[in-house]
Amino acid sequence: MARKRGRGVAACWYGIARTATVDRAGAWAEIDDGGTVKILTGVTEIGEGILTVLAQIAAHEIGVKPADVTLGDNDTARSPEAAHAGATRQTYMIGNCVAIAARQAREKLVEVIADHWDVAASTIETANGEIWAAGTNHRISMGEAVRICKAKGVVPLGSGSFGTDTTGLDPIDGAGRPWQAYVFGCQVAEVEVDTITGEVQVLGIWAAHDVGRAVNPRGVEGQIEGGIVQALGQGLMEDYKLDQGRTSTSGFAKYILPTALDVPHVTSIIIEDPDPIGPLGVKGIGEPAMIPTIPAVMNAIYDAVGVRITSLPATPEKVLDAIKEKEKSHTRRNIPAVAAE
Repeated sequence: MARKRGRGVAACWYGIARTATVDRAGAWAEIDDGGTVKILTGVTEIGEGILTVLAQIAAHEIGVKPADVTLGDNDTARSPEAAHAGATRQTYMIGNCVAIAARQAREKLVEVIADHWDVAASTIETANGEIWAAGTNHRISMGEAVRICKAKGVVPLGSGSFGTDTTGLDPIDGAGRPWQAYVFGCQVAEVEVDTITGEVQVLGIWAAHDVGRAVNPRGVEGQIEGGIVQALGQGLMEDYKLDQGRTSTSGFAKYILPTALDVPHVTSIIIEDPDPIGPLGVKGIGEPAMIPTIPAVMNAIYDAVGVRITSLPATPEKVLDAIKEKEKSHTRRNIPAVAAE
């Protein structure tokens, strides 16, 4: 039989934000004229969708529509520090500090409007660009509320800062608190291995990941799918080589990347186990999405043809050599290959 199928499973844990050092981020929020919201933070958008997430967070906390949220210039010479885009920290660090800043801005607005209507601040509710007092007929637009607020000499703005309580590792016993929040994940891979050519085709990936609280579920699924495709490239195709300090894979003719034809069907399962420390309960799903993929695929290859690939990438040549070496080993020991599998 030329083609054999197998399944493999792998699990992971991952620490969110900077490792063994205090992480930090800051943001400013203002409810502006017309009831729009302005957020200022030094966040960097590199395609991970953080600007959409921050707009959703600010809109939810203040009570406006995401389309009414503007994220300002992220130049750190003019905005609060948010640090780098990495370590799966953007939603966790910047999302939390934007939430804190937005809550503070809303609180200032609510205090003024509650006093203006002579009602308890606890009765004030906001949503979809409107503000009202529960149990009364008081209801106005957010824009009108800002006008009233500013007429009384108050600008509804807030600032937020969020940091981690982490430490380095003790050089003697290794004790420490390198991360504040952790995520967990598990993936199952199904592959088909061609025993004639050694080619491995990934038929499907089932991925379950804890993300804390999913601010944008579709975005989370996109992160999971993107991480899996990236891992498949590393695990099966991408082979960066150096020859005396110079790359010998300087073009895509030799450095092979996954294409749309190589992407399997991915079933994403989002597990929401809220972080107990941050105000939003969010964690992250950047790098963790790709960590279990390669070991799951390698385990699936073993399940299919009984060979362990211990160096990456698992190219057809490498897989085929391993299959042939296994057959030779069985022949030398007079063990039928079928029975051994």
